[in-house]
Amino acid sequence: MADEKLAKLREAVASLPEISENEKSGFLSLVSRYLSGDEEHIEWAKIHTPTDEVVVPYDTLETPPEDIEETKKLLDKLAVLKLNGGLGTTMGCTGPKSVIEVRNGFTFLDLIVLQIESLNKKYGSNVPLLLMNSFNTHEDTLKIVEKYANSNIDIHTFNQSKYPRVVADEFLPWPSKGKTCKDGWYPPGHGDIFPSLMNSGKLDLLLSQVTPKTLADVKGGTLISYEGRVQLLEIAQVPDAHVDEFKSIEKFKIFNTNNLWVNLKAIKRLVEADALKMEIIPNPKEVDGVKVLQLETAAGAAIRFFDQAIGINVPRSRFLPVKATSDLQLVQSDLYTLVDGFVTRNAARTNLSNPSIKLGPEFKKVGNFLGRFKSIPSIVELDSLKVSGDVWFGSGVILKGKVTITAKPGVKLEIPDGAVIENKEISGPEDL
Repeated sequence: MADEKLAKLREAVASLPEISENEKSGFLSLVSRYLSGDEEHIEWAKIHTPTDEVVVPYDTLETPPEDIEETKKLLDKLAVLKLNGGLGTTMGCTGPKSVIEVRNGFTFLDLIVLQIESLNKKYGSNVPLLLMNSFNTHEDTLKIVEKYANSNIDIHTFNQSKYPRVVADEFLPWPSKGKTCKDGWYPPGHGDIFPSLMNSGKLDLLLSQVTPKTLADVKGGTLISYEGRVQLLEIAQVPDAHVDEFKSIEKFKIFNTNNLWVNLKAIKRLVEADALKMEIIPNPKEVDGVKVLQLETAAGAAIRFFDQAIGINVPRSRFLPVKATSDLQLVQSDLYTLVDGFVTRNAARTNLSNPSIKLGPEFKKVGNFLGRFKSIPSIVELDSLKVSGDVWFGSGVILKGKVTITAKPGVKLEIPDGAVIENKEISGPEDL
């Protein structure tokens, strides 16, 4: 039955003009592995907490040289690649997530460019920036990067693969059945970064330019020790009987931040050998009433194919994810300052942990979130904030301690300009 499904799928894919031969080959290889059932499965009993040899503490790493010339030699080996295929649909965005405004009118992409510009200017280096787009973000990104034409940074863009969604009940590519618009296709996860970097020609370009003597946390998976090697365990790989254990016990608290430092020569060697057989993540969806299947891979899962790979246990100061508007509020607040594109923790904050912020569905989309704040409140002395209902914030609001604000159903609750709220539960104007 699997062979028959694959044969029909292969025939249908061959007639799709919208994608390249490399994309067709990659897609069929992924489906073939999925149907064969030959994938390696994690044996739960072999999973162990990573040791300091496998996941190295950040503070044990060698400090960078103070000499500018020595630092330049290191930077001459560096290229920065950012995944730019996401639309930020979780927060109600319609374009690339990277163009969400973060602070002082600067977007995520602006900050990335500023960071690299600062390095290049300080050390006389030429660190390039690569953006891996998807077919969803490609055209918008080309227009956006035009504004950096005069910056001292080389910016390259390329697209990750474009695969057809598979109609679940017939196991045929949806575009071959007439769904040729964007909804008929999908980008196959960030694990596609390695073949796409190669197929785009950008990998060879980087190798030719590098000088030879100087070259929600759980969602990203967790690093584990497995048969003596560091490995990424995605929640999709966890047996149902162990899901609660995965989410709760200390063994799985070293999560993946999706920051990878990889030798370009090693990528080229492994891609050419077709050795990167990352675990397949089936992602069933329903689009326009049709049940479809997407097969995806995660970039971090490739770690087990690289010899002598290690994880680095970094402090939270190096990891500030923005997955929801509550995260965006943290970054936009006075809890952080902006220097040379780097978002830096405000020294006035004495608590080492960030405040816990939970915003209701009225704040979920970026547009609604921004509209409900005249200015982002001061939260340097905040421990936790819970907001629900039709709540609106004036300018210059200060929040301290534990604050809960709940608007009653059908009531618009406005927090006045300059209000100072400390350790309070507010449900109406009378509580202010």
